[in-house]
Amino acid sequence: MDPARERQEAIQEEQRRLRRLRMIVDLTSNVLAQQRMSRQEAERLVTAARRQALALFPDKESVYDLVIAPRLARMMDEFVGPARPTARILPFRRGDRSRRDPRL
Repeated sequence: MDPARERQEAIQEEQRRLRRLRMIVDLTSNVLAQQRMSRQEAERLVTAARRQALALFPDKESVYDLVIAPRLARMMDEFVGPARPTARILPFRRGDRSRRDPRL
């Protein structure tokens, strides 16, 4: 096969994968914005989008984490609500000297 033709086919294949990635991210964004869902459902949706993106571009995980992940995280925070902490943080009681470590 002609090298110029191989190069052209490789470019067309990459453009096809880019269009598919754009469609996946746009669809995920639209579902997050338009559909009422729980945080868990939204996280599963974003996880599926990430899996598809990395299947299309396996060596570009850092690009996904830098460009696409923040966009989807922002949309989840805006339309689904921020993630709730899983552990309750108890305040330190300042007046309780009996439990304080003497070495501190």
